[in-house]
Amino acid sequence: MTAELLNGREIAKSYREGLAQEVEKLKSVGITPNLTVVIVGNDGASLSYVRSKNKAAEKIGMTSDIIHLGADITESELLDTIDGLNNADEVNGILVQVPLPEQISEEKVLEAIAPHKDVDGFHPMNIGRLYTGQQTFTPCTPLGIMELLKHTGSLEGKDVAVIGRSHIVGQPVAKLLTDQHATVTLMHSRTKDIVEKLKTFDIIVSAVGRPGLVTGEHLKEGAIVIDVGNTVVDEKLVGDVDFESAKEVASFITPVPGGVGPMTITMVLNNTLLAAKWHNGIE
Repeated sequence: MTAELLNGREIAKSYREGLAQEVEKLKSVGITPNLTVVIVGNDGASLSYVRSKNKAAEKIGMTSDIIHLGADITESELLDTIDGLNNADEVNGILVQVPLPEQISEEKVLEAIAPHKDVDGFHPMNIGRLYTGQQTFTPCTPLGIMELLKHTGSLEGKDVAVIGRSHIVGQPVAKLLTDQHATVTLMHSRTKDIVEKLKTFDIIVSAVGRPGLVTGEHLKEGAIVIDVGNTVVDEKLVGDVDFESAKEVASFITPVPGGVGPMTITMVLNNTLLAAKWHNGIE
């Protein structure tokens, strides 16, 4: 068996074509969705990521702005910038790129973004709405993972191991999988013998940033493998999964790069479109 590749670039391209059609419909009635990204400092990887979001938004017909602030900005100055965006009618989605300089509280900044413009889905109010089944913005990486999994068949009754319990990926994706009637085990740094337990699971979602954590010998025959890992090793981007050995056992597998990453950016666009619709009373 050689796994079928869950090609995030191809799936994202198809999904964005649908978003572009939705954007065109909105523009025909005078509504142009806008995504505004705030970045603090000059981290090369962050700058590159922000520019890629900007280009992706513009490519599907949205407007997109980048507010680039100096690394020495004060917390209050950044909060004032966010407040201005909260009150700007032309701005539908706000993202603040992390990490932030040490003088700024990431928690305060994320909570300062108006929930109805929080297209990352990180505001405590939006997280609460997610867990209580209300209309909200779903965090983008978990949403992208669920879109990838749609290409593998029904999730009902599947046993799933989610490795990593972050508020950004692990916990929300566990919630979304449960909503699809999968049975989820959430593993983390205190879980005993993680890899030895993986052979019992139909689906593995690994999001811890530990290269080589999961190999083919750890997998159940025919397992579905979603690799969210994103670590630079010897100037190469690698995931948590040893791709070469895992692809010989799995039925579906995501590559790194080119798997989950393109889907995350796509879901930023998806949430920005939703923000524009909701702001204008369109369901």
